[in-house]
Amino acid sequence: MQYVKIPKDRVSILIGKDGKGKRYIEKKTKTEINVEKDGDVTIEGNPMDEWITKDIIKAIGRGFSPEKALKLLNENNTLEIIPLREFANTEKALKRKRGRVIGEKGKAKEIIENLTNTYISIYGKTIGIIGPYEGVDVAKEAIIRLLNGATHKSVYKFLEKNIPSFKKIPSF
Repeated sequence: MQYVKIPKDRVSILIGKDGKGKRYIEKKTKTEINVEKDGDVTIEGNPMDEWITKDIIKAIGRGFSPEKALKLLNENNTLEIIPLREFANTEKALKRKRGRVIGEKGKAKEIIENLTNTYISIYGKTIGIIGPYEGVDVAKEAIIRLLNGATHKSVYKFLEKNIPSFKKIPSF
């Protein structure tokens, strides 16, 4: 049995309308999921299925849609969570750091996602990344560089050098 806690405001996203979301995840993962209103979740099944389901539920708890979280069923994909508290110690600093990763009109986040073939969720005090291992590693490094104050331009150059199937980044 596995346990995971998700924010209360994400419980309804996990359960879905009339429980359909939870049932769909249970069917796809061959597990039984019990969700409490306070965000406590228990998962039962064979150990490998429990482990994958735990990551899917954790991803939903960190702001991903169930559809994107289910990408973790592909064994080539992984979930990485970056805690923002390591980079910001006040609410104002946290907001500024989230804004740097998002970029103007979501441009920075979109570029990182597109070039690394990942999905990024900025939720609360964390940044989550789902995608292929190599893409997640490069996206994580790009995000950490932004959080540490690197310019967007230098991060895009880093991405250009580290993405084998580099797509031309639009000019700003």
